[in-house]
Amino acid sequence: MIEQLYKIFLQHNSIQTDTRKLQPGDLFFALKGPNFNGNSFAEKAIAAGAAYVVIDEKEFEIPGKTILVDDVLSALQKLANHHRKQFDSLSRQGGIPFIAITGSNGKTTTKELIHAVLSTTFKTFTTEGNLNNHIGVPLTLLKIKQDAEMAVIEMGANHLEEIAGYCEIAQPTYGLITNCGKAHLEGFGSEEGVRKGKGELFDYLRNNNGTAFIMWDYNYLQEMSHGILNKIKYGTHDAEITGITGGPDTFLSVKMTKGVSPVTIRTQLVGDYNLPNVLAAIAVGKHFGVPEEKIISAIENYIPSNSRSQLLIKDSNTFILDAYNANPSSMKLAIENFAKNVADHKVLMLGAMAELGNESLHEHEQIIELIKRYNWKNVVLVGGDFLSLSHPFISFENSLQAKEWFNEKKFNNTHFLIKGSRSMNMEKLIE
Repeated sequence: MIEQLYKIFLQHNSIQTDTRKLQPGDLFFALKGPNFNGNSFAEKAIAAGAAYVVIDEKEFEIPGKTILVDDVLSALQKLANHHRKQFDSLSRQGGIPFIAITGSNGKTTTKELIHAVLSTTFKTFTTEGNLNNHIGVPLTLLKIKQDAEMAVIEMGANHLEEIAGYCEIAQPTYGLITNCGKAHLEGFGSEEGVRKGKGELFDYLRNNNGTAFIMWDYNYLQEMSHGILNKIKYGTHDAEITGITGGPDTFLSVKMTKGVSPVTIRTQLVGDYNLPNVLAAIAVGKHFGVPEEKIISAIENYIPSNSRSQLLIKDSNTFILDAYNANPSSMKLAIENFAKNVADHKVLMLGAMAELGNESLHEHEQIIELIKRYNWKNVVLVGGDFLSLSHPFISFENSLQAKEWFNEKKFNNTHFLIKGSRSMNMEKLIE
């Protein structure tokens, strides 16, 4: 069935799972969700111009227009794996590199930086946005064209065996774990569970003679990489590629100390915590022979978007907008980095952190204790378990209430850090 489906895919290689985005000639996969049955949209998809609709319920069959499979999601994933395998025979060198990236923090920024570097020299296909789940990974693979020279696949996870499943689909030849922190504790159970879950990428590389890029400063990544024969190390010391932060500027600058010419790279990323992300991109670029001047130019010209380490200036105020997501590890780094900022007037506006399970109250309490160590003009805590704890700071139930307070204050010449989990919608404060 998959080979038959693949022949159809080769004729109609634009895949869609949402009828609202459907274009004539697309191949529509009728996925199911907790609150919807994609099969019921088959007729609508055909009317909108879908070439075929892949369904898994016989009652929705439309002769000549639907393809009946046992399970639509499984068919999508198997089709993606079949497509992935075609690239093993496309190169005289035994296939193009497939680079998988996972981690608790920084994986999307790292993926974007690596894409920026590699695409200066190679035809590179990369995960769009953060399509890094059980649907996004196969969709990413199916967008890779036959002229590809590199593929960079982001993998997110919130429970054990998830990354292992994505590796079976994507079959990476290279891998990178940005870090393992306190993220998705509800699903992983503990920080040790996070390491086990993210480490499934290294397990796959170890068992398939793959190559790992490793942030060598992190002892736990050193331990997790035991048994992997092919390692490329980066960090601040004791590695093939090393660099350190170059100064106290708002934007991160990286002073290279080994592996490339001694140069200072001036990024447009906010926060020293982006140093490992930059070093990872340099290590990948160097390994694949991207000229140094192209590596440096790609990193210096990369501008973050989607509320990730963005610096925005509105009127006389400066905003660090890092509101795409938050967990205890990333929240701590962002607060500590902001505390180093030399601005006179600093305001913290933090949304609650999600998916922390039984540890949630404790982790929010730890963030409150961290905030108390520094002097701020104002601190605003929004929603979630921040509401369940006593603290001396300003508190609101949601970001819209916080926005009303922000508008009333009419701030001038003030620096803000805005951060919170995706569900808190903290970016609405400055929309």
